Amino acid sequence: MPTFSSVQPPGLIDAYGRRIDYLRLSVTDRCDLRCSYCLPKGFKGFEEPEHWLRFDEIERVVGVFARLGVSRLRLTGGEPLLRRHLADLAARLSALPGVEDLSLSTNATQLAEQAVALRQAGVRRLNVSLDSLRAERFAQITGRNALAAVLDGLAAAHAAGFGPIKLNMVVQAGVNEDEVAEMVRFSQQQGFILRLIETMPVGDTGRQAGFLDLQQLLQQLAVEFDLQPAALELGGGPARYWRSRDGRFTVGAITPISQRFCASCNRVRLSVDGTLYLCLGQNDKLALRPLLRAGISDADLEQAILHAIAQKPEKHEFREQPQKVVRFMSATGG
Repeated sequence: MPTFSSVQPPGLIDAYGRRIDYLRLSVTDRCDLRCSYCLPKGFKGFEEPEHWLRFDEIERVVGVFARLGVSRLRLTGGEPLLRRHLADLAARLSALPGVEDLSLSTNATQLAEQAVALRQAGVRRLNVSLDSLRAERFAQITGRNALAAVLDGLAAAHAAGFGPIKLNMVVQAGVNEDEVAEMVRFSQQQGFILRLIETMPVGDTGRQAGFLDLQQLLQQLAVEFDLQPAALELGGGPARYWRSRDGRFTVGAITPISQRFCASCNRVRLSVDGTLYLCLGQNDKLALRPLLRAGISDADLEQAILHAIAQKPEKHEFREQPQKVVRFMSATGG
């Protein structure tokens, strides 16, 4: 059993002085959609269930992260609502000392049936992937005619009291860029926060997607909808926000390619098989599952995590080496 004894500063501080207080936890790499920028059609190379972290293991790892200062936790996938008994896991995690914010990223196809249970379990905020409001285009992007189910899920989430609800729209050149204004109006009407996202070259699917620099589009939206830059912190993520003059509507943008935000990165990702990824755009990682199943002590687990955080890269290299990350997004966790 390895022992990690290097002296570290208190809390999760990486070599560049960034405090890591946000863990994105993938509970499955499976998804019931096949979005063109995420998973290729016919992909079957998913992690075997026996390699998934069990709920007890997840609770233990998150407990260590919380003791080290991680207060924000997001459940992701794949599609996390495909993991059985997810509300039970959410209740266990939300009860851990130090966990102050528990949120969920989902495509919402399963949300109508689970919204109430998740809310009661302690999930407070939702990010819902929605790239089109047009049924035929939605099916082309996702490989499934499921727009109605997503809209039902959003309605159920609103009724269950989730807030804020953020819509995540991956904007692709030649695919759905002409629909952004329509999505803005929909979000205004429904009271959602809209976030526009640049495609990232993660895996072959990400590299083949139609990348669109969002900077010019954001300028156009600011004029059309009278938006002003806003210094908002909404969930600890990397989005920059614009707000309407009356303060009733907010648009965010996540721009890892056109405007790198690595200097303020505060997050790491734990995949379903227990691999801790230190950067979405790099291959630095720590396999926690073998340590857990070999009987590592909590003290040594804490030191292993501290040692890994000290190795967190300064920045991604999406522009310089777009071919570098060959794993698909679903394998890393959203």
